[in-house]
Amino acid sequence: MKLYYSPAACSLAPHIALEESGLSYELVKVDLRTHKLGNGIDYYTIDPKGYVPVLELDDGERLSEAAVILQYIADNKPGTLAPAYGTMERYRLNEWLNFIATEIHKQFGPLWHDETPEPTKATQRATLGKRFELIEETLAKQPYLTGSAFTIADAYLFTVTRWAGPLKVDLTPFPALRKFQERAGGRPKVYSALRAEGLVKHSAPAVA
Repeated sequence: MKLYYSPAACSLAPHIALEESGLSYELVKVDLRTHKLGNGIDYYTIDPKGYVPVLELDDGERLSEAAVILQYIADNKPGTLAPAYGTMERYRLNEWLNFIATEIHKQFGPLWHDETPEPTKATQRATLGKRFELIEETLAKQPYLTGSAFTIADAYLFTVTRWAGPLKVDLTPFPALRKFQERAGGRPKVYSALRAEGLVKHSAPAVA
């Protein structure tokens, strides 16, 4: 498999899932400013949407959308990153994936653009704060979103909440969420993905 990614983008979530799953894969870096690959290929020929992630399967078929790719990875290594498909536990996991995709991931969108008016950015930050209140309640009771086990939903949440610092979203009111970031970031396979994308430079810390 090939994962088309850009460092620190939402493609980090499936990158983490691939590391955690132990599946074999190759990374292909995409420059999202030019929409070119390192060899000069126009990325729009890979994905007409023009964004990451894209997972290219061994037969050449391609999947897009982070939440879909995460489930594909999990289902190719049963029992590691998601409950079995068709169970109520899996539907609960899917609730979190949809919530993260629509209510957190996309709410960050306007904050990336310099042309977004400051009042709009303030509104987006306030909206994110409301969303984090629900997550805080959950993580105050358990280490990960669905319980004691790290899942693809946690990989997705970890990825998007890493954007809070550079985009000036205050996580101070959410100690359980901040502890989750530390806990997830200390996982050896998560750290391996971060290091592969150039987001950390040192050896993995001990997991707390």
